[in-house]
Amino acid sequence: MSIDRYIPLLREYILRTAPEMTREPAGHITQPYIVPSSPDSPYYSVHLWDWDSWLTSVALAQVEAETETGRFTLYEQGAVLNFLEHTTDDGQMPVQMHPDGYLRHGDFGDDYGTRQNMHKPVIVQHAAMLARRAGDAEWLRPHLPKLEAFLERYLTVHLHAETGLAYWQTDFAVGVDNDPSVFGRPAGSTASIYLNALLYRELLAFGDVLEKLDDVKAANRWRRRAQDLADAVVAHCWDERDGTFYSADILLTPIDEDDWLHSGAPRHWSSLLLRVDNWSSFLPMWAGFASQEQAERMVERYRDERTFNATYGVRTLSRLEKMYDLRASNNPSNWLGPIWGISNYLVFRGLQKYGFHEEARELAEKTVLLFGQDLEQNGCLHEYYHPDSGEPIMTRNFQNWNYLVLQMIAYLEDRPVASEF
Repeated sequence: MSIDRYIPLLREYILRTAPEMTREPAGHITQPYIVPSSPDSPYYSVHLWDWDSWLTSVALAQVEAETETGRFTLYEQGAVLNFLEHTTDDGQMPVQMHPDGYLRHGDFGDDYGTRQNMHKPVIVQHAAMLARRAGDAEWLRPHLPKLEAFLERYLTVHLHAETGLAYWQTDFAVGVDNDPSVFGRPAGSTASIYLNALLYRELLAFGDVLEKLDDVKAANRWRRRAQDLADAVVAHCWDERDGTFYSADILLTPIDEDDWLHSGAPRHWSSLLLRVDNWSSFLPMWAGFASQEQAERMVERYRDERTFNATYGVRTLSRLEKMYDLRASNNPSNWLGPIWGISNYLVFRGLQKYGFHEEARELAEKTVLLFGQDLEQNGCLHEYYHPDSGEPIMTRNFQNWNYLVLQMIAYLEDRPVASEF
């Protein structure tokens, strides 16, 4: 089916409704900010979320470019500043904020921050992107100590010393809610490929900010730390047998050199691959640390219609996995196979970066078709979709990263594309 009828429909809708994601200060949120959905959404109309605000801001960059306005700048910067205002001096940053408090899980003891996840490593990428667009990073200078503390916290509290990989403390607020490599697994056990790809870009982004603020020496130090992380991911998460990246299990029994039972040949590996075929395995292409040869092997897997390649985009879990499930669920939201706008977009960006333009165009066209049909039939977009029929599964009036289809349209039309850091 031709997508030509849907491009003007989607563009008009996105440009007209994008302001519905802006909010004024309320309660302890002291700065203007952005939310994932219109006021009509049942779940996402007042909350400031971590990676949602970053990716909404990426989408708004394309809106601003196509309308030649900077109307969202205060809301986008405000999203960053609100999180920084509520960051502790030792770098603990909330995952989500609402006018009356924070999203938390479990008891609130003194060691809460070392036992729970915090804001995903995207705040510096968000800030660096805004600084690039404005051509000025000075507004970030007063906040460098907290940004650095946030990153140092990831590289200490949330880093596995033996492998050098970042890991989730629990399966709380990991973004990809029920990723089987994390969901329902023991606390502190998963060095997620998704988390490590985000953190790699985050460290590079801090280097970019520091260079813009004329501290090249510090910038290069943080870039080296990014490379150290990338090296660790390739060493521990690349599977030469399958030709893809996986998350890793790091919760192994400590080596006891005095235990005669294992002393003859003690464990010499520091992690085990979690061979779950998840869309996150393609994120090293988005992050940019996969080699070209690795990318070629991953794209072979992407093309397989038995696994990821569906009528409307990238299944979030391979159809061959036993956990594959398309049911409607919230808390956790379902990432066990449904199509999400963000997974389509980030895989699309990875394909584009590595020169797989035929596949990138095809994925962009599938996304336009998916959202165009939904908008035409239902007058809005949804949170996630059936991969084969395109039927919406959950949450009317979900906007957020779905609006990144505007970037895909610009790519298809060979026009300038606003991108994330």
